[in-house]
Amino acid sequence: MSAPADAIPQTEQPQYLRLAIVALVTLGLLYAAFHLYLIAQPLFAVALLTVGVLFGLIYSRQKYYNARFIFPGVAAVMLFVALPIGYTIWIGFTNYSSFNLLTFERAKSVLMSRGSVDKSTEQAFAVADLGDGRFQIWLPDSSLLSGPVTLSGDIEEAEVEPATEPPALLAAKDAIKLRSGLQALTLHTPDGIALQNSGLRTFASLMPDYREIEGGRLERIADGVVLTPDHTQGFYFADHGEKIAPGWHVNIGWDNFDRIFNNAGIREPMIGIFIWTVVFATASVALTFTVGLALGVVLQWEHLRGKAIYRILLILPYAVPSFISILVFRGLFNQNFGEINLILEALFGVRPEWFTDANLARTMILIVNTWLGYPYMMLLAMGFLQGVPQDHKKAAALEGASASRVFFKITLPQILPPFMPLLIASFAFNFNNMVLVLLLTRGLPDIVGTTVPAGQTDILASFTYRIAFGFSSTEFGLAGAITLLIFVLVSVISYVNFVAMRRGTQKRNAR
Repeated sequence: MSAPADAIPQTEQPQYLRLAIVALVTLGLLYAAFHLYLIAQPLFAVALLTVGVLFGLIYSRQKYYNARFIFPGVAAVMLFVALPIGYTIWIGFTNYSSFNLLTFERAKSVLMSRGSVDKSTEQAFAVADLGDGRFQIWLPDSSLLSGPVTLSGDIEEAEVEPATEPPALLAAKDAIKLRSGLQALTLHTPDGIALQNSGLRTFASLMPDYREIEGGRLERIADGVVLTPDHTQGFYFADHGEKIAPGWHVNIGWDNFDRIFNNAGIREPMIGIFIWTVVFATASVALTFTVGLALGVVLQWEHLRGKAIYRILLILPYAVPSFISILVFRGLFNQNFGEINLILEALFGVRPEWFTDANLARTMILIVNTWLGYPYMMLLAMGFLQGVPQDHKKAAALEGASASRVFFKITLPQILPPFMPLLIASFAFNFNNMVLVLLLTRGLPDIVGTTVPAGQTDILASFTYRIAFGFSSTEFGLAGAITLLIFVLVSVISYVNFVAMRRGTQKRNAR
């Protein structure tokens, strides 16, 4: 007896199910990419389109079976690492800022939508409630009443005709609740004048400030001044040189980098901040490594009692969220009411100005960062110390070597190679550790004479953040250019450290 023609073998059911799931996921990604394109995000749309196409191709074809295991990781790196880096680099070559957020067409439409109130047509109004979800607008100055409107917030138009005052007028406070609907309403008078909501209590005719003329230029109606678009700077400029906001974002090439290297108000504070960033990262690694290693050695001492309690207490700073510890230390170092200054004043009669003196502020940051980072180094040291052969130490002790000599000649050289990659990673982390700076000092005290926000305790990352998000005229393009420089610097420093570590390891192995 033969099987039905439409029967599917059991071995093929999972195959059809897998293909159906792949098709649904692929269509979802393609739809999301299309939606991103519709909302004017072509870069993200292309990235998601690429992921969707590759997903459908790899998971629907058996010949790409091996690629299925690495595709999720590659896609994640592309979307969450490569794309943000590429987008940031692209911004660094534009004039993208708080004044240049829009596209050219959007900037032009904003200017064209600006209008002035014609005072001669301005008159008070009241709202009459018809009781069935509809309203009428009463203009008492001209005794005009509109037709029924919903005031739902959608664009509406209504004719107004001479009439007597309606009986059910809303109080002013109740009419204000319908403001969104009133703002979308246009009233047409018998004289052909269009009235729009011009205030909480008035309707008036709105006259446009600009009109478009030939060549994509705009003319200001009030005084006839002509605005010409400059696509090299992303602004409209008036005949007399006035810059008209808002602008639009355009590619400006290397101008942001030229500002960084040639503008003294940016270059000089940035050089000082770069030097402090290197010092901060190096000192943080050195201090956390020294303190953590010292405590790890002490906790490995076989005659020490209560090791478990000491370990728990010393690891606590690592268990508490860092932002909580930073805010606690901000209170402890308070110059007027902090416990640290109260103790120092009681013992030594001094009250250091931790937040206003540049050197003390930097010292405070290093102290707090050492507190936050030593538990990590201590845990690593405790693990690496257990891997040092005890026979080497005992042999050195029998030959009369002191404990310090045994540590520096035998223990340290053996634990340093596995420590080096982690020290390099710690350096890269601290090089960009802006959370500590922003929560503890906010980069203060400020550097005098700069054209961008810059502080004595700022590192490059916090300096860039303040330019991009913490200033009255945020400059995302300049921040993107600085971010690219930081990326290159960290890459070069990490590569140099890696080469030095590899050469050191080769020399030790040669011995």
